[in-house]
Amino acid sequence: MEAYAGPESLKGFDVVVDCALGTGASGEVREPYLGFIEDVNASGAFVVSADVPSGFGTADRVKPDVTVTFHDFKSGMDEGCGRIVVADIGIPEDAWRKVGPGDMLRYPVPRPSSHKGDNGKLMVIGGGPYFGAPAMSAMSALRIGTDSVRVFTPESSYREVAAASPVLMATKLPGDRLDDGSVDTLLRESSGYGAVLIGPGLGASEDALQAAARFMRGCKVPMVIDADAIAASKGMQMAVPTVLTPHAGEFARISGGRSSEEVASAMNAVVLLKGKDDVVTDGSKTRINSSGTPAMTGAGTGDVLAGAVAGLLAKGMGAFDAACLAAYVCGKAGEEAFESKSYGLIATDVIDGIPTVLRNGLR
Repeated sequence: MEAYAGPESLKGFDVVVDCALGTGASGEVREPYLGFIEDVNASGAFVVSADVPSGFGTADRVKPDVTVTFHDFKSGMDEGCGRIVVADIGIPEDAWRKVGPGDMLRYPVPRPSSHKGDNGKLMVIGGGPYFGAPAMSAMSALRIGTDSVRVFTPESSYREVAAASPVLMATKLPGDRLDDGSVDTLLRESSGYGAVLIGPGLGASEDALQAAARFMRGCKVPMVIDADAIAASKGMQMAVPTVLTPHAGEFARISGGRSSEEVASAMNAVVLLKGKDDVVTDGSKTRINSSGTPAMTGAGTGDVLAGAVAGLLAKGMGAFDAACLAAYVCGKAGEEAFESKSYGLIATDVIDGIPTVLRNGLR
């Protein structure tokens, strides 16, 4: 921008190519870029922006006639970008389709000025027949950097969940399993959280599944749907950012023979289909995560993954990116644990490995 000499620089030109600011810019636009943006918009020339309009994501942005964006659409692109042309710049498919270390750049690192609660508050609804699942999900969310997690669990599992760790908070629901009588309370409480995880340890009783379904239909904050709650979501179209985390058997019960992309599109949700290679799709884009180890087939590793996805959602990540990053981090945490535990690895070892993956990936 040192070469920009004000609006006189634009006179006499029919076309202006705008490539002053890109996707890495943040905060308010300052001089000399602000003046450049204002002058371009007032120039009357045909404006072509490279990748994104300068000032993209702010109130002060170039208003181009055409945006030539590189490789793929960028999140937030709209009619304010003019006609959008996607340019292939030769990035190999594996470089964008495979989840990998570069995805750690998406991790929402806390600001130095952060206060308690600024980096995510998560509500977990689970337990009743089983207490380990919601406790592991909650601990996973905490280990991935969520500031606070509260588990809402029936009386029958409350004591065990509350005693699982001194950093866990728990709220007792009446009865020995989730039922319709708790749903209105849970919906009111959910408004105070950045995200909700529902499903771990709920069991498959008719009362619990009906209550879970009513909660999911009424929830107004981002959700992760796991375990038995997945079956209760069959046929729904989600009104909030949502991630479903099925294994192959759970997916078969909701898919009706459709692909993961078709289910994600129909449900307006992200599907994280767990397997040797995890498939993450929102129906329009699909990525593959290959981190992990065959030792991660034991009970509870799915609860750990669901908690990590929900924790990242609570920290403000989008549903698709949260699912991709959580799958990668949990897989790498499993690989880390395998180095010392071998095939004796258990789900809590994966939880314990998450901070190491964050430390190594965020250097």
